[in-house]
Amino acid sequence: MTGHHLAQFNLATLTAPLDSPALADFVALLDPVNALADAAPGFVWRLTEEGEPDATGLRPAGHDVIINYSVWESAETLWDFVYRTPHLDTMRRRREWFRRHAEAHLVLWWIPAGYTPTVEEAMERLAHLRGHGPSPRAFTFASAFTAREAEDAEAVVS
Repeated sequence: MTGHHLAQFNLATLTAPLDSPALADFVALLDPVNALADAAPGFVWRLTEEGEPDATGLRPAGHDVIINYSVWESAETLWDFVYRTPHLDTMRRRREWFRRHAEAHLVLWWIPAGYTPTVEEAMERLAHLRGHGPSPRAFTFASAFTAREAEDAEAVVS
């Protein structure tokens, strides 16, 4: 275990209500995909609502926007889960269930190992990415920064 973990937050705007027939396939995949994540190498944590198996009822970005929030030991373990497991099959179908976003809808950032980030922090990181572009504070897979770069950037700001 390193001194840092990678937080990932993304949001998706629904094309229909979550309980509608149009989203039935997506809803049916929630438990299996979440179980796959929970068992994946490098998985640390994911947000769930109290007493619920997922966070689909939390709507900090709007009534028709669901969120996904997790923490991973490294960028590599998150990448492997996203792109090298059956999770990829679900992602390939995302246009069936979610609208396209004109702005960034996924943000990554480094956190101290053992720290549990908040939804407010995630929303702020996403807003930072949207407003300022990728930086050690908020980035994407395509514009990644290392934990050391994030740590160095924080030291300059402090």
